[in-house]
Amino acid sequence: MRAIQGTETVGDIDRTPSPRALLGLDALNFTLADVRDGLGPYLAIYLIAVRGPDQGWNEATTGVVMTIAGIAGLVAQTPAGALIDRTGHKRAVVIAAAVAVTLSCLVLPWISNFYLVTATQSLAGVAGAIFPPALAAITLGIVGPAAFSKRIGRNEGFNHAGNAVAAAIAGSTAYLFGPIVVFWLMAALAILSVGAALLVPAREIDDDLARGLDCEDAREPCEQPSGWAMLAENRPLLLFAVLCATFHLANAAMLTSVGQLLTHISGKEHATSLVAICIVAAQCVMEPIAVFVGRKADTIGRKPIFLAAFAVLAARGVLYTLSDHPFYLMAVQCLDGVGAGIYGALFPVVVADLTRGSGRFNVAQGAVATAQGIGASLSASLAGFVIVSHGYGAAFLTLAGIAAAGFALFLFAMPETGPGGPRRQPRPSRPAVATPAR
Repeated sequence: MRAIQGTETVGDIDRTPSPRALLGLDALNFTLADVRDGLGPYLAIYLIAVRGPDQGWNEATTGVVMTIAGIAGLVAQTPAGALIDRTGHKRAVVIAAAVAVTLSCLVLPWISNFYLVTATQSLAGVAGAIFPPALAAITLGIVGPAAFSKRIGRNEGFNHAGNAVAAAIAGSTAYLFGPIVVFWLMAALAILSVGAALLVPAREIDDDLARGLDCEDAREPCEQPSGWAMLAENRPLLLFAVLCATFHLANAAMLTSVGQLLTHISGKEHATSLVAICIVAAQCVMEPIAVFVGRKADTIGRKPIFLAAFAVLAARGVLYTLSDHPFYLMAVQCLDGVGAGIYGALFPVVVADLTRGSGRFNVAQGAVATAQGIGASLSASLAGFVIVSHGYGAAFLTLAGIAAAGFALFLFAMPETGPGGPRRQPRPSRPAVATPAR
């Protein structure tokens, strides 16, 4: 049924989510900001600065742990998307994943064995695979396709604001209490995210719209989901997956590598605080960028904005090599706010463009995120081994070169998917099958 607060929904027109639902989306994106990525760059700082070479931890071993955890997460991406497509209990799935990520990180201060550390971070990677498709699906199910681009930009704005606040708290308290404060901060945010998830009314999440089905007339049942072969036959979607992998292969290790470099330059006493400042600065840039992209993606187009993300990423890698002064490195890190802000706001929008009407939006997100995860997980190991063998400058230039290759591929091969781009082929007609009212 598509009646929300007395307003009948016809397709993606005139959906009127309640203020409570919109407030819940804001709060959920804000509180999950730090939880959804696990320890992120803090993991490398903790293992190198606190555990250190005496316990067998250096850039290479840390990179291996992050790669294995990334592989576990990417294997879970497509099943996570399929789960979100099928389940009518999206809020409960988000809550369970938040608790799992937090518990896997809270045990880290009490273990130092390589295999145990790898296992806990792999669990965090698997649970973290739930968040991107779940948040996008809940959003699409509440606001509908017409308002999706703008709302995703707002989601990303609150996500970046949450990251900035969490990093500011971590940076200021780590100076007094050490890197372990990050673990307790994550626990607090996880508790708040549970309350935020419960704030979103379950009855306002349209499960058909949430999976990308076209529901053009509220008096008629939605079309049924396409077969799984749709994913393999959608060439623009496959190309976009390759581009996402390329972006994260270039991007994922940059902040981690900067954190490791700052650890060597400034000492472990200041490394966590300096990286927190880097994160705060980047997140402060990401917030307005994401909101801007959400508002302008339908008018400017997806492609030129995405090209800007690749260009800034390549420039950032080169600029890191020009100086190793801590303040300079932190200033360059602000450019992460441009590239990552664009990527986060456009990723679900482009996937929605390429899968609209198929009913496979979330599993497609998972499949593309799997490719993205491959790039991210390989990035840590690639950068770690280049750093050990040739130094930080060579690692940054390698990552910049990968970003430049991604720019060229996007420019010459990827079509515009938004309004004004090539029209998608219509789906073969099929008789509608009634779905039970919820």
